[in-house]
Amino acid sequence: MNPIENPVDTEIQPALRGAPPAAPTPAAEEYRGLRWVFIGSQGLRAGWSVLVAYVLYQLFTAILGTIAVTIDPAIARSAFSPIVVIVAELIPLLSILAAGSIIALIEHRRLLDYNLTGPRRPLHFLGGLAAGFAALSALIGGLAWGGWLHFGPIALTGPEIIKFGALWSCAFLLVGFFEEGSFRCYLQFTFTRGINFWWALGIIGAVCAYLAVTSKGNGVWGVYGIAMLGLVPCLLLHVKQVEGSEFWQASWVTSTLFGFIHTGNNGENWIGIFAVALIGFVFCVSVRLTGSAWWAIGCHTAWDWAETYFYGAADSGLQAEGHYMTTSPAGNALWSGGTDGPEGSLLVLGAVLLLLVALVAIYGRRKAAAPGTALDETARQIHAG
Repeated sequence: MNPIENPVDTEIQPALRGAPPAAPTPAAEEYRGLRWVFIGSQGLRAGWSVLVAYVLYQLFTAILGTIAVTIDPAIARSAFSPIVVIVAELIPLLSILAAGSIIALIEHRRLLDYNLTGPRRPLHFLGGLAAGFAALSALIGGLAWGGWLHFGPIALTGPEIIKFGALWSCAFLLVGFFEEGSFRCYLQFTFTRGINFWWALGIIGAVCAYLAVTSKGNGVWGVYGIAMLGLVPCLLLHVKQVEGSEFWQASWVTSTLFGFIHTGNNGENWIGIFAVALIGFVFCVSVRLTGSAWWAIGCHTAWDWAETYFYGAADSGLQAEGHYMTTSPAGNALWSGGTDGPEGSLLVLGAVLLLLVALVAIYGRRKAAAPGTALDETARQIHAG
C-alpha cells in the first residue's frame, strides 16, 4: 500500500521493511531527557543564562574588589570624586565583561552579539551624546526658569576645567558602559529571546514583593509605578499575540530592574527612581530603533556628565568633587528635586519624554533595526552545528 495512504511512523516503517530505524534528528536529540530543561531552540535557556551570569558577576566583583581595596584601602571611602568613580565602575565593568565572555562562549555567540552590533554605531553613539547633554540642559533650563534652581559662581578655573572635565568624562563613560552593558545589552538581549508575559510578570512581582518586605523610602514607589505602567500594555501584547512582543516584555523587566538597583542610592525619591526606570525604557526603544545600544551608552554618559560635572548639580543626592558650574535647588522639592537633584524634580519626566520624542522623530521613520538579527543567526548556527 502507498505509504501516503497509510502513514506509518518514520522510525517504525523502515524496521517493518527490514531496514534499521532512521537516526534521530539533531532537534530530536536536543530535547530528549532532561536536556530540554537547560537547552532550548537558541541554546542555553535564558533563565539559566541569567543565573549563571549573575553568579559569575558576583564572583568576579568580589575578587577584583578585594584586590583593589588591598592595593589602596582609600578606594573604599565614599567621596564622590572622579578617581573613586572610575575605580568603582571599572571593577563591575570588568566583571560583566568577564562574565559575559564566558556566557558568550557557552552560548556560541560573540560578546558583541549582545546588542552591540548594528549599523552606524559611531554616529549613534555621538547622537546619544548630543541628545543626553541637550535633554539635561533643557531640564536645568526649565528649573532655572521656574525659580527652582539657582546658579552660583564657577567652581573651576584654568587647567582644572580640562582636567576634571576629562576625568569625569572617563568616569561616566564607564558608568554608561557598565549600566547599559548590563541592562540594554546582555539582559535585554537574553530576556528577549526567552521571556513571555507571565515570566515578566513573575520577575517584576518578585522584585516588588522584595521591596515591600525589605525596603522603606529611597523611592520604592518609583519601582511600583513603572511596574504598573507597563502591566496593561504588556498584557495586551500577550493577549493579541503581537509579533515581536518579547522585546517589549523584556523592556518592561529591564526598565523595572534598572529602577530597582537605583533604590540603593542615598537621597533618592520616588520621582527620581521612576524617572530612572522610564529613561531605561527610552534606552530600550533606542535599541529597537537603531539596532544597538550605542545611542543609549552615549546618552547615558552625556546626561550624567552634564548633570554632575558641567552644571554641578546633585546626582542622587551626591555633590561631586571637581564640578564646573555651581547650582543649588530652591523652593518646593517636588519641583526643584530637593537634595536628590534635578532627577528628583517632576520636570525630569518632561525631559525624558522629550528624549523619547526626539528619538522617534530622528530614527522612527527608518526601518526599525530589530536587534534579533544576531540572535537569529546564532540560533541557525547552533542548529547547523
